[in-house]
Amino acid sequence: MSQSFGKVIRQARKAREFSQRELAKLIGVDYTYLSKLENDHAGYPPSEDVIHKLSLHLDLPEAELRHLAGRITPDDTKVFEELVRKYKQMPVLLRRMRDEPEFAQKLLRNTTNRD
Repeated sequence: MSQSFGKVIRQARKAREFSQRELAKLIGVDYTYLSKLENDHAGYPPSEDVIHKLSLHLDLPEAELRHLAGRITPDDTKVFEELVRKYKQMPVLLRRMRDEPEFAQKLLRNTTNRD
């Protein structure tokens, strides 16, 4: 899906005719935070609880929202923790990927081409 988390929840909120204040109250957050989420300016992914409540009130698939929000699954967390324990330099690699997007793209392309 090419849409962002914010665009998806904004469209769903408007389709259900909720104001930001109404939806924020339903999910237990301040409306200014909901506005930041809708504009993709929150700075960090919403909590699992917020994602769950948005899914319920907006009738959106929770797994899709979690993915769009940048949340990783519990299984992904386990895999990541195993890799960090096994390969002590994993954090260095991840920082390099963050700081050098071209390097990350090349690495991912090479990995994908081997499958």
